[in-house]
Amino acid sequence: ADVLGGHRLLPNNSHWQRFTTVRNRTWRHGNIVLLGDAAHTAHFSIGSGTKLAMEDALALTACLRENPTVETALAAYEDERRPVVAGVQRAAQASLEWFEGIHRHVDADPHAFAFDLLTRSRRVTYDNLRMRDPGFVARVDEIFAREENPADPTPRPPMFHPFRLGGLELDNRVVVSAMDMYSSIDGTPGDFHLVHLGGKALGGAGLVMTEMVCVSPEARITPGCAGMYRPEHEEAWRRVIDFAHTHSRARIGVQLGHAGRKGATRLMWEGIDRPLPEGGWPLVAPSPLPYREGVNQVPRALDRAAMDGIRDDFVAAARAADRAGFDLLELHCAHGYLLSSFLSPITNHRDDAYGGDLTGRLRYPVEVLSAIREAWPEHKPLSVRISATDWVEDGTTAEDAVEISRALVAAGADVIDVSTGQVTPDESPAFGRSYQVPFAERIRRELGVPVIAVGAISSHDDVNSTILAGRADLCALGRPHLYDPHWTLHAAAERDYSGPGATWPTPFRAGSRRPPTG
Repeated sequence: ADVLGGHRLLPNNSHWQRFTTVRNRTWRHGNIVLLGDAAHTAHFSIGSGTKLAMEDALALTACLRENPTVETALAAYEDERRPVVAGVQRAAQASLEWFEGIHRHVDADPHAFAFDLLTRSRRVTYDNLRMRDPGFVARVDEIFAREENPADPTPRPPMFHPFRLGGLELDNRVVVSAMDMYSSIDGTPGDFHLVHLGGKALGGAGLVMTEMVCVSPEARITPGCAGMYRPEHEEAWRRVIDFAHTHSRARIGVQLGHAGRKGATRLMWEGIDRPLPEGGWPLVAPSPLPYREGVNQVPRALDRAAMDGIRDDFVAAARAADRAGFDLLELHCAHGYLLSSFLSPITNHRDDAYGGDLTGRLRYPVEVLSAIREAWPEHKPLSVRISATDWVEDGTTAEDAVEISRALVAAGADVIDVSTGQVTPDESPAFGRSYQVPFAERIRRELGVPVIAVGAISSHDDVNSTILAGRADLCALGRPHLYDPHWTLHAAAERDYSGPGATWPTPFRAGSRRPPTG
């Protein structure tokens, strides 16, 4: 206002909501080749249109010189440029969506808003900005520390700040994501799980999640899935939990679920989602729709009595999980398993009170969650994992995910774990770096509820960027923890950080610094 001196600000007629993203199945026909915006557009908010066109032209010229025929040259041109362009388009889409949803961001502290703006495409990150403007990032770190951790507002890498969920305080913002191991015997976890989950607990993550633990024999995905429906299961899990609590500061969460129409399949390495050749069990679902037509078993549509029985199985498993000593319970309502298949219009074709519009499709998952909330201790947090989109036309949308989360929080959820897809084999997910984070961010900003982000988050830079920008409260990582069980502690060592939130087990402290090189 002081610059304008009372004059009106004139806009330049930019149509932010009308930008068309162009993608082509092929960029050539005969000897005609598409370049630049004719082949692929990237939203102008990242300023890459001219750059992409020039790079296309350079690559095409090089391929024509380096290949013996026009046909092989044009094929080589597409092979070279497609992955590069796809990455730029993903970044541009993230930027476009950020600006179109700017109303969700404008109430932030100006420094936090600036950091969020600068990292919106996920190509500029926390570490990038620390190199470009260390003073700016230091200031944002200070503000974040003061707001998030008033008891100890000393700046530190964002991922190492504690986080409180109800009565549970986590040492840091890193979660070992739930990963099916298919290594149980009749539902009973064994030495493998003790080493697998115990090792992850020693590795420094604030929260370690079990794989999906099935609430009955018929609820299993495969014969190797873990369970919580027999006394020996409870005892076996207590062994794992006691080890983690004794030797680490990690908290341990259990994910309870029912496979629904995706059950009775082979172990993952024998053929993921492929039906068992023998020894299978009858499947149930909201509607009699197989996961793959002509391949997977046709499930039986659940009636009221069966729904009541499965609800009671969840409650019994929740009580057993509490007795075993789990710190957090997560209800699996994602990835096309039973409760997820009630939520999705792709898999729920019921014409009773449990189908139809979103209110009807939510009814049974909310019933199960409410029953678990009554059985699960009030001081222990309750999480729900959802698929925020089905990645298919007419499936669950990001807007639906907000309303689903709203209903789940009203029914007792303390945190929403935001995944996507795996509901139908017809999906076309937009894979890429941190590609599911925007869904978590939207739920967090619109509802003001804690969220866990997951999906191709692979570096501590990604985690710090996501947390500091306010896109999520916790970040769950799966494959990075399979590659390196001490991922969190090694992230601290790489940053030369040794403060709170990065506690090495006493026997391991001699290895808490990177070995010298050279």
